[in-house]
Parts: sequence; structure tokens; C-alpha cells
Amino acid sequence: MIKKIFLLVVLLATVVGAWAQDSSTVVNWTYEAVKKEGKVHVILKGQIAQGWKLFSTTMKDDEPNTRVALDSGSTGTIAAIKENGKLLSQPEPLFDNALIKYFEGGVELDILVDNAQSGSAIKGNLMYMAMKGEEIVGPEASPFKVEINTAGEVIAKAAGLQERSGASLKREAIKLDSPVNDCGGTGIEESKEKGLLSIFILGFLGGLIALFTPCVFPMIPLTVSFFTKKTQDRKKGITNALTYGFFILLIYVLLSIPFHLMDSLNPEILNNISTNVWLNLVFFVIFIAFALSFFGLYEITLPSSLSNSVDSKAGVGGKLGIFFMALTLALVSFSCTGPILGSLLAGSLSTNGGAWQLTIGMAGFGLALALPFALFALFPNWLNAIPKSGGWLTTVKIVLGFLELALAIKFLSNADLVKHWGLLKREVFFAIWIIIGIALTLYLFGVLRFKHEGPVKKLSKLRIAIGVIAGLFTIYLLPGLTNTSYANRALISGFPPPLTYSIYGEKASGGKGVEANVVNDYEKALAMAKASNKPLLIDFTGWACVNCRKMEENVWTQPEVKELIEKEFILVSLYVDDRKLLPDDEQFLYTTAEGVKKKIVTVGDKFATMETENFKNASQPLYVILSPEEKLLNKPVGYTPDEKEYLEWLKCGIDAMRK
Repeated sequence: MIKKIFLLVVLLATVVGAWAQDSSTVVNWTYEAVKKEGKVHVILKGQIAQGWKLFSTTMKDDEPNTRVALDSGSTGTIAAIKENGKLLSQPEPLFDNALIKYFEGGVELDILVDNAQSGSAIKGNLMYMAMKGEEIVGPEASPFKVEINTAGEVIAKAAGLQERSGASLKREAIKLDSPVNDCGGTGIEESKEKGLLSIFILGFLGGLIALFTPCVFPMIPLTVSFFTKKTQDRKKGITNALTYGFFILLIYVLLSIPFHLMDSLNPEILNNISTNVWLNLVFFVIFIAFALSFFGLYEITLPSSLSNSVDSKAGVGGKLGIFFMALTLALVSFSCTGPILGSLLAGSLSTNGGAWQLTIGMAGFGLALALPFALFALFPNWLNAIPKSGGWLTTVKIVLGFLELALAIKFLSNADLVKHWGLLKREVFFAIWIIIGIALTLYLFGVLRFKHEGPVKKLSKLRIAIGVIAGLFTIYLLPGLTNTSYANRALISGFPPPLTYSIYGEKASGGKGVEANVVNDYEKALAMAKASNKPLLIDFTGWACVNCRKMEENVWTQPEVKELIEKEFILVSLYVDDRKLLPDDEQFLYTTAEGVKKKIVTVGDKFATMETENFKNASQPLYVILSPEEKLLNKPVGYTPDEKEYLEWLKCGIDAMRK
């Protein structure tokens, strides 16, 4: 039991760690190195914040702990770790009263390193976990480095990343407010309005789908009847039902508030969340779990103590009682609404607009759930017209299960692309979706059945129509397996991996657009632009960016656009979500224009910061045209699905170059 709870806590800590910017205030570490009797000792001194407990290195692997490990390329091996400080121990209720060992105030770790070679370096990481009340941080990494010169002397390098001006990130020649030609522009306000409207509609549609699930649909007549019959005053009953609907909307909107706080701290944090490898893997596991639940293998519910506690408060009179009734609905329907909300969360945070898109999407979702309660309260006779609960609700749930499987594969693909694992190449992705599509089609036509379902006596016209659509869509996916010009499936651009991420490798040629001259090397691309006297076309993109793939597969493939980019520009694609670590000597601490200190550790960190510092934009795709002297030739543009508009923008950049 202890292990299960601990693993759950670690999982939650990992997800929260993707959101949190810095936990270094919990324990402040300093380092030094000494040589005793020919042995190298690395001394790690930790100053623990008040109220926090730092777990001991003596705790087991399946318990909260602190660990020290050397990098694979480091010299020497750890022979012993000695803890200096007052070691405390006590039962911890959070871990079923298991005995935990910890330090408060401060601790010193003496790391004995054997076989350290002269002229080499000892590099490693201290991974620690700490707790305060029920709050747990970690595992948090704190790197250290000790150099051993040829004379055998040890030199402790400064801990962590060193501050650097970051001249390679902020390009002084780029003047955002004075382009050569006044054309283009991201149209931030207009694009946000369109984006917000689209996400509201998607959220509303998601809410409508959630209505027709076994967790929500049966609640409509029961709840409306409760409000309209509870009081002799029909007007008051209607007012209460409308208030109930408003509180449903409010609850879902409130769920988005924390993301606004994170967005204000760091404009890139929402993009970091959506492309975080571990968070995508967590979503993958959760969606698989939801899909299996929808298939009837088991039931997922929130803890009964939570829902019962909230439900008990629903009996309180007045508006407060109605609020708790709405909250009860949100909790008990979670097993059906959770996957839809998860899709909305991931979709909102990975597109332009950030937290506001999530809020608007949640508002659309909440409105769709709230509307029936308000409308049926106003027109109670309509209740007689809605279909009765029955086996069709189970069918809806199972269809949602197939859709959850498809979405789960998308989350796994995001993680695979960012880390370049090569597990889900484009054709493998299509193959899995085709298998899911075939299974869904067979189910809708009654060929495939689940044990907990009754026999299908007669297929409804609606079920047949949806089955035909599912079958046609599956057939549409088939060319995605090929290495032909038909491999590009425009309707779903952005969901599968890019055309270049193929099992055919360099031989992949089906429907590809423009190949970048340089990938993730701005300086090299700039040198090529100077040598050829061509403008530089910067493509700020992302491996998990849906709109980026749409541009590459639907706009860049157009003959005029493709020819113009290949002949007139040096194209460099800079991936802002690339999690590949930079070499040690290229990692540093950068102070942004707003005075925020930011760690530049990965390739993505470097180019995401370059985009925000120079172009005041954190969304992808973003296209910029510069002269070889880094003069801004026209205004940057974002997602531009109209190929004619994009082509005119490219021509405007060429015209500015000639000036």
C-alpha cells in the first residue's frame, strides 16, 4: 500500500514539476571538493528552507529519497556517501505511517569518489525530494562538476548554470518596429478572436457529446424535475434551475484559472506543458485507462468520500446548496467528461492563445452541459420528447472509447517526436489508427460486440450512418501507409507525425513540401544567407505543433510556394520544443528583457527564448524574413492557411531584400 501511494505521489509530482518553474528555493545547495589520503571527496552542503524535510539518502528506492549519481561520461565511481547533520525519523501519515528519515535546517553529504583520473572531470546530479505538510517536491536535480587537473588537484566548479549575456539569443540588429516593408503581421488580435471562437465551438461540441453519456444524460430529467416540483412557485423553480446551470458553467470556467497564473509567470510555460514528454506520456496512460473503462473492463470513479462529502452539502438551502449540487454533477460525471476535458486541455495549451483559449473552451463545455437544465426548466413539456435511457448510452460510451484510443496514440506520438525515439513513425501511426477505425466500423455494424452488451436486434439509421462515416474515414487513411504523393492526408494534417518522420527514411517522398536548408542551427543558416546573398526565412516550429504540420503539408506543398522558398530563401527550422540537451559549455542562465532568469539547457529552450526576446511572440508557427545583415524585411506572420496570402508575404520579403 505504501509503495502504491508513493508511486502515485511521484507521478503527481512529475506532472506538477512540468508546470512549476523552479523549486530551488526549497533546498539551496553549495559544493566544494577536497582530496583526503589520495581520495577525492565531493562535499554537497544543503540549506533547507524552514518547514521543509529533506529525505535521507538511506531511504529505499520505492520510498521518498535523496540520491547522488555520476554521469555516464564522468570519471570515477561513488564508493560511499556519508551524511553529516541531525538525522530525524518519524512515522508519516501520508505514507501509511511508514517511518521516514529526513533532515531539517541543513545537511552535508560527503561523497567519496574512487578511481578519479587526473585531467578529467567528475560530473553528476544530486536528485532530492522534500516535503512540507502534504506538499512534496522532487525528484529535483541539482548538478555538480569537479575538475581534476593533470597535477591531480581538484577544483570544484561553480554549481549549476552560469549567467551569460546571451548575445546569441537577443539579436541587436533586429528591430521589430521598423521592417523594410510594412506587410504581413501576425494579426494577434484577429487571430486570437478566430482562435477563441473555434475553441469555444469545439468546447461546446465536447459538452454536447458529454451530455449523451451514461454519466450525464439520466441526470437531466431527474434534476429538472427536482427543481420544478420541489416548490409550488414555478417561477422560483425555474430560477433555481437556471442558477444550477450557471454554477455548472462557472465550475468549469474556474478550472482554467490556475493556468492564467502560470501563463503570467512565463509566456512559454503553457507550450512547455503541452510538449512535456512525461506529461504527454501521463495523458497517454490516462486515455488508455479511460478507453478500457468505456469498453466496460472496469469503472473509474472519483473517491466516494469526496463525492459524498460534496453531495451532503447539496442539502444546504439557498444558492450555496445549488452550487454544491452543480459540483456534485461535475464530480460524479467525471468518468465520462474527464477524457473530453483532457482533450480540450491538451488542445488548448498546444495552440495560440494559451490560458484564454482554455477558459473559453471550458466555458463552451460548461455551457453545453448547463443549457439542457435551463431549457427543460423553462419548457418542462420538452422532457417528454427526449429519448429514454437505455442501451444506446452504452453504445455512445464504447464509441467514445475508440476515440480515446486514437487520442492516446496522438499523445504518445507527441512524446516520441520531441524525444526522437523513433517508436511511432508516420506509417506506424497510420497503421494503428486504421486498426482502430476498422474495429470501430465493425462495432457500429454489429460485427464486433462487447460482453457486457446485449444482442443488437436492429441497427438504427443513425448507427448505420455513423458506421459508414467511420468506414469511409478508415479508407481515407490507407494512403498514409504508402510512399506516394497520396501519403499526405490534408484533412488530418498535424495529427500524424510529419512526412519526414517516416519508416522510408531519406527515400520518403510522398507529398513533401520544402526541406529546410538547416535545422536547429541559426548561425549556420545565417552564414549560408550571407554567402548566397539570399534572405533568411526563419521557421519557428515544434515537433508537436499541429498548425506547423498543416502549413508544411498544405501550404508549402503548393508549387508556387515550394519553388519560391527553394530558389529565393535560406530556410531554417528552429524547433522550440526540442528536448535535446545542449553541450555543457552551451548551457547557461539567461536574463530576459523582463528581468526573469531562465535556464537555457535544451535546444528548445534556446530557440523558444530567441523567439520571445526578438519577436515578442511565443506561438508556433511563426515565420520571419531577415536580410543577411539581420534586418527585418517585413512583419512576421503566424499560421497562414491561405497559400495565396502566404505567397504574397514571401514576395513582399523578396521585394524588401531588393530594396
